[in-house]
Amino acid sequence: ARANAEVLQTPRWASQAQPVYGRGFLYSARYTPMTHRILIADDNQANRELLEAYLSDVECEVRTAADGQETLDLVSSFQPDLILLDIMMPKRSGFEVCSQVKNDATTKHIMILMVTALNERGDIERAVDSGTDDFLSKPIERIELLQRVKNMLELKGVRDENERLRQYIQRMEDTPPDALD
Repeated sequence: ARANAEVLQTPRWASQAQPVYGRGFLYSARYTPMTHRILIADDNQANRELLEAYLSDVECEVRTAADGQETLDLVSSFQPDLILLDIMMPKRSGFEVCSQVKNDATTKHIMILMVTALNERGDIERAVDSGTDDFLSKPIERIELLQRVKNMLELKGVRDENERLRQYIQRMEDTPPDALD
């Protein structure tokens, strides 16, 4: 009964089995589709539409934001697994958004891929200092973007599973031995 209770309490983002990739979709071992949430943040509508079109083969729910503040608002309500984040945006830069997301305990687990036309060494260092998980320079190549997205979602799944197991072990260590019977 205890094992079944653990399965029922598992968050939507945690898989119960090893992921299996096929035709652009992520499935658990029971072949249940797992929908990832991806937030595209770019002030240029054409760029948002292009990135959204590139992601059409990925089993995911996509939302878009046109500025830094809208991005932060959607992070709270949409709870994405991955943010494709432009650096040069109005209201708040991608650097500011990234720093705020990564410094908040409730959102630091969100993967961030900075997608930008900036490619100076200083810009890349600033992106890393702000907490980005990876970066991609414009113009975007579809195959490179899809591979990075796949890798980042897979890494997030591993991190999430590790956290779920860490919490489970902590609960077991905190439970008196006689309560486990």
